[in-house]
Order: sequence, then structure tokens, then C-alpha cells
Amino acid sequence: MSRQKDLPGRSVSRRNFLVGAGGVAAMTIAAGCGGSSSHSTTGGGTGTGTGSSITDADILNFALNLEYLEAEFYLRAVTGSGLQSSDVGSSAGTVTGGMQVAFKTPAIQQYATEIASDEQLHVQFLRKALASAAVSRPAIDFTDAFNAAASAAGIGSSFNPFADEDSFLLGAFVFEDVGVTAYHGAASLLTDKTNLAAAAGILGTEAYHAGEIRTLIAQLGGASLTAANQISNLRASAGGGNETMVSSTSIVAADSNSISYDRTTDQVLHIVYLSPSAGVVSKGGFFPNGLNGKITATAS
Repeated sequence: MSRQKDLPGRSVSRRNFLVGAGGVAAMTIAAGCGGSSSHSTTGGGTGTGTGSSITDADILNFALNLEYLEAEFYLRAVTGSGLQSSDVGSSAGTVTGGMQVAFKTPAIQQYATEIASDEQLHVQFLRKALASAAVSRPAIDFTDAFNAAASAAGIGSSFNPFADEDSFLLGAFVFEDVGVTAYHGAASLLTDKTNLAAAAGILGTEAYHAGEIRTLIAQLGGASLTAANQISNLRASAGGGNETMVSSTSIVAADSNSISYDRTTDQVLHIVYLSPSAGVVSKGGFFPNGLNGKITATAS
């Protein structure tokens, strides 16, 4: 794999500081990742079946799979290449699709660059936290998966989120709200307070990203806004509802108490596997060979 280009517009010293800070935090969180903290889960909560023993490390590896997906999407959009070989594990799967976007708006390019750096740091943080228990990057597909998602959402038979700036924002919209709901859902599964605090911190960053993307799409309006809400409807059908449509006057995705939505790992898997139908699914969509780790298949 070719080495990732330096992200434009980001201070190298700042990035090194953040990575270093993540390393220190990772050493702390890692202490709570071992198999000693486990609990039994039932049914669709984890996608592993009734009575499965799930540790905090299993939950963090589930999150790591999703961070691989986001990091590869944004890094390819910004630099034309993905994660460095040192960040993907010894048995990393292939990434299909993705290319550098020809951004026309400097501010949006900078936002994309910032998010790409954040997602890369999330991958590095979780890998350091999990140490030898960290799963490698699974195979990821940005070509067939986006085409299938567009078709299922009623947008068209094909969709390339790297084709232009507006398409990129729609592609980003596919992932960001899922990340927020996934981390919120994990809050009730994590048993170690240090792990919970770290997950809450990442959730906060993902929520900033989601709000940013939702705001930019609302400003675009027109066909882009319509397409985003078609994607939202598709996520709702696959992932148990939990969606708020974007409009010129509504940006925040939250319930009637203004609390961000949460999803079980089962619901998240149905979304990323692009499988809205009931039944056990272990691969598909953005993860053609499935996720890596213990939580890999839906329970229903």
C-alpha cells in the first residue's frame, strides 16, 4: 500500500501533538479493554446471538471497523489515498473505489481535510488502545456499495461520492449520523468508565462532523437536500428508525427530548451491510466480506 499523503492545510506539529495525546489516552483506556469486563447480551443488541459474552474490547473493535470506513472515505476524498500501512493491521482487506475530490469551495475542502485527520486519529487511538487485540481493516467497497445505496434510496442506479463536491457531501452524510448513533448505542454496553468516557469523547467529535455535514447539505438545498432525506429514509428502514430529516430550518438529529438517537450494533450492521430486510446478515454493502472481530453478524 502506498504511503498516505500529508493532509493539506493541517499543521504537522498539531497533528503530531494530537497523535501523541491520543497515545497517552490510549494507554489509559487500554487498561479497561481486557476480557475481565464482560457481560451477556441478548438478541439484536450485539448481533452475536443470545447469551454471547461481549467484552469492552469487542465493542471497541466494532467501533474500529466503522472508523476504518470513515477514515478511508475522507482520506481518499482529500488526498487520493487511504490510511498508512501502519494503521491498518497485518491482514488488512482491500479498499475498492475512492479518489481525490476536485473541491471548488476552499472552506468545504478544509472541513473535509479536518474530518479526514480526525477519523485517522480515531483509528490510531483505538488501535493503540486495543494493542495486539486490534482487528485489521476489513475489505471496504465504495463503488458497488454506493451504487446499491443510491438505487435502494431511489436516487438513481449509480452514485459516485467522489465525483464532485456536492456528491462528496452526500457520501459523507451516509456515514456521519450512523457513527453518532453507534457510539451512543455503545454507551450502555461498555462496562469500564474509562472506556465509556473515551467513547463519549469520540461521539462528541462525530456529532460535530454530522452537524457540519447536515448544515452544508441544508445550505445546498434542492436536489442535494432531497437526496439526503432519501438516504435518511433508507437508513431508517434498515436501522430501526431513529432519523430526523434535514431541512432549511432543522439540522439537529435528536428525539423529542432533544437527545441524540442511539442504535444497537444489530441496527448499525443492517445499515452498513445495506440490508433493510429482517434476517441474519454477516456481510455486504460497504463491508463485502463482513466486519472483523466478534460482532460481525446481525441477529435478526
